[in-house]
Amino acid sequence: MRRRQKENEGLTIEAHYRSVKDKTLMRLFILPTLVLLIAINVFPLVWSLFLSFANYTAKMTNVWGKNPEMIGVANFHRILTDPEMWVKFITTAKYVIMSVVGEMLLGFGLALLLQLNFKWKGIITTLLILPMTMSPVIVGLMWRLFYEPNWGMFNFLLGLGRIDWISDPARNLYSIVIADVWMWTPFVMLLALAGLSAVPKYLYEAAEIDRASWWFKFTRITLPMIYPILMLALIFRTIEAFKIFDLPMGITGRGAMAPPLLAMHLYNVSFVTWNTSYGSAIGYIMLIMILAITLIFVKYLNKAKQ
Repeated sequence: MRRRQKENEGLTIEAHYRSVKDKTLMRLFILPTLVLLIAINVFPLVWSLFLSFANYTAKMTNVWGKNPEMIGVANFHRILTDPEMWVKFITTAKYVIMSVVGEMLLGFGLALLLQLNFKWKGIITTLLILPMTMSPVIVGLMWRLFYEPNWGMFNFLLGLGRIDWISDPARNLYSIVIADVWMWTPFVMLLALAGLSAVPKYLYEAAEIDRASWWFKFTRITLPMIYPILMLALIFRTIEAFKIFDLPMGITGRGAMAPPLLAMHLYNVSFVTWNTSYGSAIGYIMLIMILAITLIFVKYLNKAKQ
């Protein structure tokens, strides 16, 4: 009995030390990852928030000499009282609405068409997905060539004549919207296809027995069933549209002919004129706007799930 008791105690002690060893190894593997995430994500957020309340530039002449000078909410007051900044807010909102609405309508429409059985369906679906797999900068440069007023294919195919889609302030915003819709409509299409494939077939069969119209089936079966998926697509695309930078950079560049989008202005302020504190304040205003809109969409998404 004593021998067996000692063996049991030995096994218990061995299991305890093994558990402690496993926990130590787990912490050793997780700790570097946590430190890296904090260094990459959390620290820049906290530091930029601090700089948004200060007067500071990131030029090399000031890195070792002058410390940030705290000025309170002066940067935010300057932004919200600047008429030119409100033009950029309105232009960005206009861009977000046009691009996201276009992507949602076209993506959902293509998903409905791809639910039908027809020849070469797989090849057509693959071709439709290709724009989403390309780099946004490459897409911007490609569309810049398409929009070239002298020899570009866009005006020629539509029969529009020599229209300048790049440097004309009245049209360059629409040129970016067209390119963005072309690139990211497949994203909405894929999500809508996933939602449509999950709709139970027996619901449509029951509706056929009751001689329901296509409009009844669409509004009472299809749309309610995939509404949460469409809301997710709406959230993702709205967030990305607010932060759009690489696509307009490829099409119009960052010069005077670029449309007054917030992300482009943030780049010019922070990395061209090196007004770091003012750029940080713009970045946090954009963050607040995105969070507010996302919370509204998430609220409707939760209602749709219920």
